[in-house]
Amino acid sequence: MQQETYKPVPGVEDMKFKYEANRIALQDKAGKEVGEITFPSIDTNTVEINHTFVDPSLRGQGLAAKLVEAAVEKLRNEGKKAVPTCSYVKARFEENSEYQSLVPKNK
Repeated sequence: MQQETYKPVPGVEDMKFKYEANRIALQDKAGKEVGEITFPSIDTNTVEINHTFVDPSLRGQGLAAKLVEAAVEKLRNEGKKAVPTCSYVKARFEENSEYQSLVPKNK
């Protein structure tokens, strides 16, 4: 089992990312989960980014985009590809040409 790690959210005070094998959670300063992005494995080299959530009280602050950025960074560091099926993530991938290198050519 992979150990959880924590990192601060860039540009956001009192929030941190909780990294898990196929999920990154967004936690407030009390440790309450207020957002997440999930990316279950399709195979050993590919994940499906299938879900993004931010608590309604925190929407409009760019936190979902920060979750996507964190997932992209994690997947790049692990040498994995990503198939975005979450509508929000699909839109972010279409808007950001830098993310295209993560998408498998045959998907």
